[in-house]
Amino acid sequence: MKKKSFIGHLAAWLNWQRFIFSVTLIFFLSGILFPFYWMVSSSFKSRAEIGGREPVYIPAEFRLDAYQELFDPDNESYQNFGQNIINTFMVALPTTLIAVILSTLGAYAIARLKFKGKEALLNSILMIYLFPGVLLIIPLFAMLAQAGDRMGFNVQDNLGVLIFTYLAQTLPVALYMLTNYFRTIPDEIEQAGLIDGCSRFEIIWRITLPLAIPALVSVSIYTFMIAWNEFLYALVFLNDHAMFTMPIKINTIFNDPSPRPHVVMAASTIMTIPIVTLFLAMERFLTEGLTAGGVKG
Repeated sequence: MKKKSFIGHLAAWLNWQRFIFSVTLIFFLSGILFPFYWMVSSSFKSRAEIGGREPVYIPAEFRLDAYQELFDPDNESYQNFGQNIINTFMVALPTTLIAVILSTLGAYAIARLKFKGKEALLNSILMIYLFPGVLLIIPLFAMLAQAGDRMGFNVQDNLGVLIFTYLAQTLPVALYMLTNYFRTIPDEIEQAGLIDGCSRFEIIWRITLPLAIPALVSVSIYTFMIAWNEFLYALVFLNDHAMFTMPIKINTIFNDPSPRPHVVMAASTIMTIPIVTLFLAMERFLTEGLTAGGVKG
């Protein structure tokens, strides 16, 4: 029997259904991966290559000029981007930690404890998330400014105040996601813990939280991405260049009178890689947590 070639095997495997599926898959993968490739490759291009009329898909030489401008103090256009990375971490990590702790306690209370109006409370909290951030920023800024005048702190260039504003965006959806997940955990498991003499906090720590790890990871990644990428609130509350987070710094470089798109692409690459890495590393927990949390209890 004559052995089939690759083309022969492909022709035998391919039908109209598989052909349409393959074309659709290639189309969507190209739409997702090509912008990321263009961003990374553009960070290594020269100004002539990135600003020319003809697109350059592969740089002739992998130049590090853009990265040197971001991190090399000896560069004449030094941007001190390392400080912006630190500022972003100083905002994103506490926001994630506080949001997870508060939403865990609140979601457990709504899912397990019985009190009047808890469904209305949950729905009203979720409604806050439905309002665009631009509608909340003015009253939130005015409220924090008055509180700052009375308590003696400045709302401008204050990363602690910025963390508080991020909680207004992350807590509602984190609370809703965890509430739905806690409702999927059988109540009988916790009742057995109460019979064995555990307190309510011991049940949360020893029983509920280990079972809710996928949901906690999902909420952590989600809140971290919001704080990591947030632009509007940081633009309003931060004026000092030394306090800028990465999105604000990238916008500043982009709006510079002397355009340097390769530097913008390099900074965007540095900002994107940690989120992509985190997402890929935690994909299993993220998928499980979002799926279970999406089941209405």
